[in-house]
Amino acid sequence: MPEPEFDHPADGAGESADDSAGESSVDWSALPEPLRVRLAELGADALGEMAKVDVPQHLRPVAKFAPTKRARLGGSQVVAGLRDSANFRTAVVEWLRKNRPSTLEVTSPDPVTAAAAAVLTGDDVAPHYVELVSRRVGDATLRAERDAAVVRAERTESELERLRSERTQLDGAAERVRADAEIELERLRKRLREQGVKLREAKDAAEAAAGEVEKIQLRTADEVKRLVAERDRERERAETERGKAQRAIADAEVARQSAREARQADEVRLALLVDTLDGAVTGLRRELALGGGTGPRPADLVRGASASQGTVGRVEDPAALDRLLALPAVHLVVDGYNVTKTGYPELSLSDQRDRLVHQLAVLAARTGAEVTLVFDGAGVVAVPAAAPRGVRVLFSDPGVLADDVIRALVTAEPEGRPVVVVTSDRAVADSVRRRGAHPVPSAVLLARLGRV
Repeated sequence: MPEPEFDHPADGAGESADDSAGESSVDWSALPEPLRVRLAELGADALGEMAKVDVPQHLRPVAKFAPTKRARLGGSQVVAGLRDSANFRTAVVEWLRKNRPSTLEVTSPDPVTAAAAAVLTGDDVAPHYVELVSRRVGDATLRAERDAAVVRAERTESELERLRSERTQLDGAAERVRADAEIELERLRKRLREQGVKLREAKDAAEAAAGEVEKIQLRTADEVKRLVAERDRERERAETERGKAQRAIADAEVARQSAREARQADEVRLALLVDTLDGAVTGLRRELALGGGTGPRPADLVRGASASQGTVGRVEDPAALDRLLALPAVHLVVDGYNVTKTGYPELSLSDQRDRLVHQLAVLAARTGAEVTLVFDGAGVVAVPAAAPRGVRVLFSDPGVLADDVIRALVTAEPEGRPVVVVTSDRAVADSVRRRGAHPVPSAVLLARLGRV
């Protein structure tokens, strides 16, 4: 059976794949076994010489294994690390590029090697190579089934040959009987006519034997046809059941992942709401304890005026920002480039990000506020591997604006939790204010950071 062919990517495709490693549409849960083994071997080889900071936490015990046992005993963990950690996958690619560059050649004649290189580098042709390896594995399975059918056919052919031999023997016996009968006829021709009756009986027996042999041949041919048809039905049924099983496994995994993410999100929202309510109750108790006594105050009984409804306003000075950051369980969300391009536009984008991240880390350490910093992901060549303690750094996905990420962060918080959004974008400020957040101009935050 001819193998399916795929065009190898051009020489320049490998570089673009390195910049977007892990972004291809490869389904890691459906990788064929030879490709999973090759990825485990490559990851295990790189794991032993990799810097500890590049090794995911769950792979550090595997890195301590002997090199000959690392891929065999920790192969599944290595493949999971390659699938889940872009940093680990990038580190493996860099190690292979330095030590075993031939393993990253997508143009390799070996489809498993080419598929592994395409998956690791995130090449656009990775799904095609995965499909090619899967198809070759399927072809190998079909060849094994074909060989088994051939063996059964050979057994049938052997049985048919045995029957043919028996037929030959019967034919020989018939010929001997016929010859004996002719000799006997010639010898007894002078005898009584009754001897001729015996000769006719011998001929009838030979014809009956020949008819029986023909019936056996017909039964053998029918049995061979039945076995071939049964083999084809079993093969189709096995392929159908395998497809159903794979779809069921994929659906179950998606359902489990969705349920797990929903449960985690609900638990985080509940914990934040409880912390917010706890801080509010503590403040209320402290306020009630200041004046002593119970019951309404004289000022509460004055008519002709109404208390403020607590509408969200715009913060215009660092002191007001400090009061917001002193609220219990407050969440500070910062529009990154809106702040950096207001405060220090002369710096490169990378330097702008680094400066703002470190300033916010100091602010988070002093105020105890939860800080989330959002940048537009478009045009970012290298994303920092880790942010300083206390600052969550997010980059919007391709095709998604940082403004939409900020709105989603505000919407995701439980009702009642104080959220402060730093941006000078009027549209963003108005939309988060409608969601109950406190908008703060970028200049106010920069003035506050200047005192850090």
